[in-house]
Amino acid sequence: MVVETGCEVPHGGDLRGMLEELCDMLASPDPVQRDDIAYSVVATWVSKGVLPRDLCRWLGDEMAARMSADDVWVRTFAPLVLDVLVSFGTFDPAWVPPFSRWYATETDLRGHEPDLGWLHAVAHGADLLGALGLHPEVAPASMLELAGRRLVAPSDAVWRHNEDERLGHAIALTLTRPELTSEESVAWVQPVEDSWTSRPSGPPAAWVQNASRTLRVVLGATLTGTRPGGEGQALSLTHAKAVQERLLSALHTLTPWMW
Repeated sequence: MVVETGCEVPHGGDLRGMLEELCDMLASPDPVQRDDIAYSVVATWVSKGVLPRDLCRWLGDEMAARMSADDVWVRTFAPLVLDVLVSFGTFDPAWVPPFSRWYATETDLRGHEPDLGWLHAVAHGADLLGALGLHPEVAPASMLELAGRRLVAPSDAVWRHNEDERLGHAIALTLTRPELTSEESVAWVQPVEDSWTSRPSGPPAAWVQNASRTLRVVLGATLTGTRPGGEGQALSLTHAKAVQERLLSALHTLTPWMW
């Protein structure tokens, strides 16, 4: 099996045909087929430069189209593949609009299911958001605005599988872009704070708690910086002090006794 041989391409194999087969497996409800085999092989091939540019482009187009698929496991694995493509040098601006439409509106926010495995829409989308947020051809303010829309989308799902950390990390990565102005670095926080102040009285809803924890992750990054891929030297947020002050002000509206 390809996975057992370090994801090496079989000698004399039809690369396009194998990639199409792997794409079919990426749409499988079977988590072993989808995640353990197909995603592992595709991610390895992209990261090692096995796929020529035309196949990388074809793969990206296929994944972008899957953002509107009927099955949630198909939708949520598309951004994982796009994240690898963008992170290793293949990018098409046509991929951004379908991703943005999907990420802001996805309603199935389950993390892990015994039969389906990882779905993880928020976390998988966050990984792509962070990659796009660092890409020089993507306006960083647009990714921050998208993150804000994800945070204010009402939901009964409590994020239990590090979604807040993944999204907070993506926001922090985007906030390292040097061309961001101070105003752009904090503008995404206002809709989040507004959603908190306009919510019904009573215990905070799940989506409010999710957003609060995400903002605390970004707050930590204003002090420590953040590392792309968890490796190398931490990058400082371009307007760390302004972001820190704005986040503290927003968090004060939820827990005034703490901030």
